[in-house]
Amino acid sequence: MTSVVSVTGRNLRELIDAADERGLAAAGLACLDRCLPLFAADRADVLRPVWAAVARGDGRAWAEAVAKARTELDAPAAPADAAQDGPATTDAEAVRGMLAAAPEAWTPGALRAWADACSVTALVLHGRYDAGDGPEGLAERCRAGDAEGAGPLLAGELRRQRTVLESAAHGPTGLRRARELSAEGGRVLRAVVSRRARTA
Repeated sequence: MTSVVSVTGRNLRELIDAADERGLAAAGLACLDRCLPLFAADRADVLRPVWAAVARGDGRAWAEAVAKARTELDAPAAPADAAQDGPATTDAEAVRGMLAAAPEAWTPGALRAWADACSVTALVLHGRYDAGDGPEGLAERCRAGDAEGAGPLLAGELRRQRTVLESAAHGPTGLRRARELSAEGGRVLRAVVSRRARTA
């Protein structure tokens, strides 16, 4: 399988580094949205107000929507000094952690750290549903532009992450595309999980 190359020539890490607040919030939220079926099946509606806040670029509305989503999905905010590098026990806990870690501060630093962590988590989760975890460090290699060895689910998630970041720079139209990709990705992951459950 060949490496994924963007029309911009930048890999996923570079796109995250270059994104503004709206793009970073959209990137992290889209990863969470696509993986949500692993934690709260059929509850994507909970994230609609968060998407609306991203579309408006409204930091106060973002903080309120994030806090409300945590409450509705029972995912309290993670402590500021909580370790972020330990493996989650289950896929559901990993997704819950993505929501818990969502920053209420609408600042480049906080949003970039969150978007970056969500990117890694989403890629790792999708890689598990291809055929195990794959080669060690595969998710990070994909983020750096080398997708050699990535299965179809991981490659699809990598493509969606890139497209969301590139689309978010185009305002409301781009954000609509980001939401469409998230809905599509969520359906794909939900179908894979359902099929695994039936054949287990």
